[in-house]
Amino acid sequence: MKICGLQKTTLLDFPGHVAATIFLGGCNFRCPFCHNSGLLGNDAEEAMTEASLFTFLKRRTSVLEGVCITGGEPTLSDDLEDFIRRIRQMGYLIKLDTNGYKPAVLKDLAGKGLLDYIAMDIKAGRENYPRVAGIPGIQMENIEESVLFLINGSIPYEFRTTVVKELHDSQDFLDIGRWLEGCQHYYLQNYVDSGEVLCSGFSSCTKEELLAFAEILHPYIADVSLRGIDY
Repeated sequence: MKICGLQKTTLLDFPGHVAATIFLGGCNFRCPFCHNSGLLGNDAEEAMTEASLFTFLKRRTSVLEGVCITGGEPTLSDDLEDFIRRIRQMGYLIKLDTNGYKPAVLKDLAGKGLLDYIAMDIKAGRENYPRVAGIPGIQMENIEESVLFLINGSIPYEFRTTVVKELHDSQDFLDIGRWLEGCQHYYLQNYVDSGEVLCSGFSSCTKEELLAFAEILHPYIADVSLRGIDY
């Protein structure tokens, strides 16, 4: 497994648990606002060896409860199952971040009892998805299959949308609300600019704008929360 980054401790990434976050390289989306653009290609730079990672995790078993696996897009890695199994054997819970484009991988890992929490990105309303995901010919049926699997399944999960002022409007969140109606948890994450953003020229929303989007969602989703903004 090619390890492209490691956040040694996080209290935010895995709800209810102290965790470490592992970043894998490679992604099948090209979201123009992506803040991990250095991880998109197969040539993403390796940050540490797999052996070094497992040495670190072994030493931290008394401190950490879980491991978040993110990217890039982790479900593209052929050896993801073996990688997760090795981490779980050390006693860690596993949270997987995904764009949902590989529903068969999600179902397989879940069916084998290898996932404890899944966070799936919802890029936009369905009509706006190709533009926001950066994939003109995107197969929305893959995304929709993953959504249905999570909503109807037994694994704790969340859906989340990174809100970009120039890419999203109220119609997106009306569609998302109707699409994800009844889901467990949904988060509006405010876009944050950085030097790693794939394309420049984007900006974050105000708290008032995010709260207005949340109000559009509330008739359909009971638990809507904001991230990346102070209340």
